Amino acid sequence: MALREQDIKQIVAKVLEELKDQVGSLEKGRTSQASYCYGDVDDAVEMAVKAQKIWQWEYSLEDKKKIVDGLKKFLLDYVEELAVLAVEDTGMGRVDDKIAKNRLAVEKTPGPEFFTTKATSGDNGLVLEELSPFGVIASITPSTNPTASVINNAICMISGGNAVVFAPHPSAVKCSLRSCELINQYLTSQGVPAGLVSSLSIATLENARKLMTHKDVRLVSATGGPGVVKAALSSGKPAIGAGPGNPPVIVDETAHLEKAAKDVIAGCSFDNNLPCIAEKELIVVNCVADQLKRYMLENGAFELKGGDVGKLKKLVLTEDGKPNKDYVGKDAVRILADIGIKVPESVRVILVEAEEQDLLVQEEMLMPVLPMVRVSDFEDGLMMALRVEHGFRHSAAIHSTNIDNMSRMARAMETTIFTKNAPSFASIGFGGDCPTAFTIATTTGQGPTTPLSFCRVRRCLLHGAFRIV
Repeated sequence: MALREQDIKQIVAKVLEELKDQVGSLEKGRTSQASYCYGDVDDAVEMAVKAQKIWQWEYSLEDKKKIVDGLKKFLLDYVEELAVLAVEDTGMGRVDDKIAKNRLAVEKTPGPEFFTTKATSGDNGLVLEELSPFGVIASITPSTNPTASVINNAICMISGGNAVVFAPHPSAVKCSLRSCELINQYLTSQGVPAGLVSSLSIATLENARKLMTHKDVRLVSATGGPGVVKAALSSGKPAIGAGPGNPPVIVDETAHLEKAAKDVIAGCSFDNNLPCIAEKELIVVNCVADQLKRYMLENGAFELKGGDVGKLKKLVLTEDGKPNKDYVGKDAVRILADIGIKVPESVRVILVEAEEQDLLVQEEMLMPVLPMVRVSDFEDGLMMALRVEHGFRHSAAIHSTNIDNMSRMARAMETTIFTKNAPSFASIGFGGDCPTAFTIATTTGQGPTTPLSFCRVRRCLLHGAFRIV
């Protein structure tokens, strides 16, 4: 049964007080006695190395499955608490959507059952190929999906036999530590050695770099902007890099317009547009644009026109044309209030008609502000989508019933994620039949990560034996 928000806030207040004491002692240079929280990189990695060897060699596959399944059931009781804490910690997003993301990370992240062994036999004998853990993984996590990313990555990484040390975003330290604390609470209750899943408590660039380049870290996983991914790729270690996106969504003249309107609003507004896969700009064929807009205004959008558009841009863009961090992940109602417009709480998206070169189109805003650009036909829309996506090849979407249009866009965009006739979040398992991933490794090519992403292939050959036919 879900907790009331008042109850959750009381729990969060208690947790914050406990974490404050721990983080305070770490900032003064003292290492925490907690098994999940370290002020010193060397201490964290040393514990992770010891725990990983025990986890890999002393726990059977069946043991791992049982423990990971139990961990998922345990974490379900805390998805509400972590959601409230993430919003309070980062100042971004929506509690209801973060609850959904946390639940998704718990329920639809694959575990050890995802692994299979490949066997090939022939005249020369038998060849086995199995996936083996890297060892200790350094995981750099974002402020946009802090608790869901920790849960998702921790489950994936330990399912493959690894240990992980998280380096949380500076604005998401408390909620990241709480996520690690809960994971450790369950793991240690099952006899799993301390240090298998841990976090740095001092979130500095220096500490993150020290972790990524530590001699005993075997793999780096980085979710965030270009700077974070570049640092991971420069670490000298194998790396999984998520990287930026600016996902366009096209609506052509064949789309089911009412459904398309609802889906675009749902995807764009989910957690106030923080997910990297979320619809960032709407490209619509002109002959259906007015009708689509009417449906959007009936389903949670509010359109700005004239001088109010200028007020909005002055608020949400900095002088150098970048998104104003003070408004990243903020509610549409809050943003509108700050330019003097009061709207009902049901408004989830601010709709603005724009031209292609508008900064709202060109920049990944990470807020529920959706620029709508009209095009003459699908061909023009596709060419525009390719330009405004900037070649990141991250995510894109289309609403259409034209098979040729859907196929052509999918091939042309070459994005890691491509969604047809659904909100973008369906592509990470929320209403879609696929595993959940909060690290979409576009830069390094692994795609939506699973436990397989955090393992390496090892081959064993036995010559001249075990072939039985």
